Amino acid sequence: MLVDDVVALMDSIAGRRTLLGLTGAPAAGKSTLARQLVAGVDGLLGPGTAAYVPMDGFHLANAQLDRLGLRDRKGAPETFDADGYVHLLGRLREAGERPVYAPDFDRRLDEPVAAGLVVPPSARLVVTEGNYLADDGPGWERVRGLLDALWYVDAPRQLRERRLLHRHVRGGRTREQALEFIRRSERANAERVERTRDRCSRVLPAGRV
Repeated sequence: MLVDDVVALMDSIAGRRTLLGLTGAPAAGKSTLARQLVAGVDGLLGPGTAAYVPMDGFHLANAQLDRLGLRDRKGAPETFDADGYVHLLGRLREAGERPVYAPDFDRRLDEPVAAGLVVPPSARLVVTEGNYLADDGPGWERVRGLLDALWYVDAPRQLRERRLLHRHVRGGRTREQALEFIRRSERANAERVERTRDRCSRVLPAGRV
């Protein structure tokens, strides 16, 4: 089981927290797998042993995207605060005596939420996930060196786009608007992420735990 592999990874890290990254194209199943891994580790080692911190909390606010003229490219690398994410990963590597608060992302609001998540001092593992953890663009190129392992979650395009359509319609877009956004933005983002697959230490089929 993947949970056993995660525990083995934790056991190989001495003196600080373990950071496991999950990457993959949009809607590949990264967040679902991350939460399952955290629950699995907590089930084996006790509540509070693992924490989940997604990259999505570092989406730029819609007001900033409007200011920059990037609203129609939301989800592209330049629509995130990569430097803020890198800084947080650096803090998370060192287990301290105080909780670390991290931003979350609310899909209903389509906005980041400051301090929506907390990593308690007891956490020996942080699972983080996002599209660009293996990217080599400005800011993103520093992420890989802060992770102890980076796994690629793979899923067929048809499945991913079906999930994206459901996600965007549930978020308030019409079906036509959602399909247009997938065509115009999500596919380009997915293609960029797919090119980083070989930089990851492991490739996982979607749905595996």
